Amino acid sequence: MNLPSFIWLWKAAAWSMGLSLLAYLLLALTGIWMFRARTAPDFPSFPWFMGGRRTVRSLHYIIGITMVTLVLLLLAIGIVGTLGHFGSLGHSSHLIAGLIVVMLVLLSAFSATQISPRRSWARPLHIGVNIILFGGFTWVSLTGWIVVQKYLP
Repeated sequence: MNLPSFIWLWKAAAWSMGLSLLAYLLLALTGIWMFRARTAPDFPSFPWFMGGRRTVRSLHYIIGITMVTLVLLLLAIGIVGTLGHFGSLGHSSHLIAGLIVVMLVLLSAFSATQISPRRSWARPLHIGVNIILFGGFTWVSLTGWIVVQKYLP
C-alpha cells in the first residue's frame, strides 16, 4: 500500500506499551497492598490513602481500567499499522503474543469484577491470570522489539 509514514503510530504504540507496563506495576503494588491490608490486621495505613482500603481499591480499579484501555489501543494500533505497512496480518509471533495478552487482560478485568465473598473462585483466578500476564507482557515486549526493527530505517 502506498500510505504515509506510520512513525506517529509507532510512537503512540511505544507510549501505550510503556504506560501499560507502568500500570501493570502499579496494579501489582496496589494489589499486594490490598492483600496485606486484608490478611494482616495490624497492617499500617498510608497517610496519602486517607480512605484506607476503599481508596486503594478504587485506585486499583482506575489503574486497571486504564490498562485495559491502553492494551485495546495497542491492539488497534497494531492492526492498523500492520495492515497499513504490510497489507496483511501475521508477519511474526507478535500477533499471537498480543492477542494472548489482550485475552489475559480482559480475563483479569472480568475476574476482578467478580471478586466477592460469594465467588471464591474469582480472586485466585484474578491473581493467577495476572501472574501469567507477566510472562505475556514479557513475550509481547520481546516480539514487539523485533517488529520495531522492521519499521526502523
